[in-house]
Amino acid sequence: MLTLVARRAPSTLAGRAALLRAYTADAGSVAKSGAFGKKEKAHEDEYARKHEAELLRKLRAEIEAKKRELAELESKVKDSESK
Repeated sequence: MLTLVARRAPSTLAGRAALLRAYTADAGSVAKSGAFGKKEKAHEDEYARKHEAELLRKLRAEIEAKKRELAELESKVKDSESK
């Protein structure tokens, strides 16, 4: 039966769009309530906060490594100047 439906489906772009509109126009009660959208936004916000926190942690670690490298280079410069 699926093959019959597939054969009868319109092959034009406008016909396909009409089928899609008919399918998606009638949203369920969960989608209409907005609760799902709020929950999804909350999950996205949580992911973004965690991702930004991880990026900040990596940047801070990189800054500390650069500070150590700078201190090492400054000590080498002082040693070479004193000789």
